[in-house]
Amino acid sequence: MSRFLVTGAHYGKLGSTKKRMIFYKKRRLYKYTLYTEYQHQTELRVAQPIAIPPVIVLDPNGLLTIKKGYAWDGPSGPTIDTPNFMRGSLVHDVLYQLMREELIPQEHREYADKLLHQICLEDGMSALRAWVVYQGVRLGGASSAAPDLLQAP
Repeated sequence: MSRFLVTGAHYGKLGSTKKRMIFYKKRRLYKYTLYTEYQHQTELRVAQPIAIPPVIVLDPNGLLTIKKGYAWDGPSGPTIDTPNFMRGSLVHDVLYQLMREELIPQEHREYADKLLHQICLEDGMSALRAWVVYQGVRLGGASSAAPDLLQAP
């Protein structure tokens, strides 16, 4: 690891000019912040708890805990952010984030999409709109669940 020492106008070792790999992610824009903890029982089962500290925990029995302070972008696509879409978008965004972070397999994307549909219906969304939402995430959601770790140079 390169170190440098600054003493007045004299500089010590500034580090190597050898190329080193960096890893980074583009940040997403978030419209909403959760102000209360929310738990949702899923059908997902994991060998040990999965977490993105300090805001997401998925326990081995499938209980998804989303902590106060979690930020998400709400419903995506050509849609209107309505109350009957918020809870579904929250859970869906968390599950997609777990897939992007490679903490759960991509094969769970269809389950996440079906769960979004189910929650929207439970929250009073019309069956037609919930079907359109489901079709939208099935057709256009893959890139949002794909791992997003970038590297350079």
